[in-house]
Amino acid sequence: MGFFRFRRSIAILPGLRLNFGKRSTSLSVGVRGAHVTFGTNGTRTTVGIPGTGLSYTDVTPSGHAESAPVPEQSAPAQSRSRGGLGTLLLLILVIAIIAASMR
Repeated sequence: MGFFRFRRSIAILPGLRLNFGKRSTSLSVGVRGAHVTFGTNGTRTTVGIPGTGLSYTDVTPSGHAESAPVPEQSAPAQSRSRGGLGTLLLLILVIAIIAASMR
């Protein structure tokens, strides 16, 4: 048996989109190749190289899910510092896109 999907995206301003789905709504901000989506399931940061099909997506879940807190001392230092990787990649890609558009 099949199922139906529903997805609709409306451009509000250049670089700003309102996305509607069957179960949720989200807001996307950014340019082609680099954008951040804020929705009910969390925040999704996506960077990619336009036209190649290559991209990287980092998802930060929203605070709605109940989970047991992890003691600060038991968490490895590497996992605590990983949060900025998606933001760093987004910044690098935005700079590359701006530099390419200035040529």
